[in-house]
Amino acid sequence: MTNGNDFLDFRPSGLGQSYPQHCPHGEETESAAFSAPLGEPLSIHEVACLIGCSSWTVRHRYLRAGLPHLRLAPQGKLIFYRNQVIHWLLTEQQKGGTIT
Repeated sequence: MTNGNDFLDFRPSGLGQSYPQHCPHGEETESAAFSAPLGEPLSIHEVACLIGCSSWTVRHRYLRAGLPHLRLAPQGKLIFYRNQVIHWLLTEQQKGGTIT
């Protein structure tokens, strides 16, 4: 007598999800984030550390001055992208100094 599983070629599979071949994962994802035009996403606290100021200063001074950001919802979390922040800082510096 044969087991029904022999005919269907069921093989034991590991637990968890498998990654499709077209979907990058692991180290590829990390390197892709750094080579992307926007750079890696940053929180407001990470932007403050990058600039060398407080989160309050980023929110109340630099956002009003045009610091590029993305807000996911009307009262949602702010997301910044490293390359955009650096480009904005360099542009403001070339304009001649202080950001008001």
